[in-house]
Amino acid sequence: MIYINRREFFNAAHKLYNPKWTKEQNEAFFGPCANENWHGHNFEMLVTVKGEPDPDTGYVMNMKDLGKIMKEEIIDKVDHKNLNMDVDFLKDKMTSCETLAMEFWKILAPKVKDFAPNAALHCIELHETRKNFVQYYGE
Repeated sequence: MIYINRREFFNAAHKLYNPKWTKEQNEAFFGPCANENWHGHNFEMLVTVKGEPDPDTGYVMNMKDLGKIMKEEIIDKVDHKNLNMDVDFLKDKMTSCETLAMEFWKILAPKVKDFAPNAALHCIELHETRKNFVQYYGE
């Protein structure tokens, strides 16, 4: 089994805020991430695809195809956007890094299969800051 990786970057604003809670509860739990005027991050997304290399190409998946999928399906939709307000597939969802990774998975997993039937999405690693990141394996 071979694991290939592609890295992309995007900048976006969001707010972590549970409408069921009071402003004080949100601020106590989420801290500055509950800022009513939003806050932003320079996100880094690493996508890992696994599979056996094709005997004709030597590729698990063409990296150009993976990059195109990531750009068209995710990056173009979230880059320089307000994740809470501007991104259809995040509407009414908590825009935590965990949620972003799970929603990105729902979009990318079938697209990877379309381009590389013998490969599968293995992991989405999403860095929100230099210290904080999540990994999601579709489980």
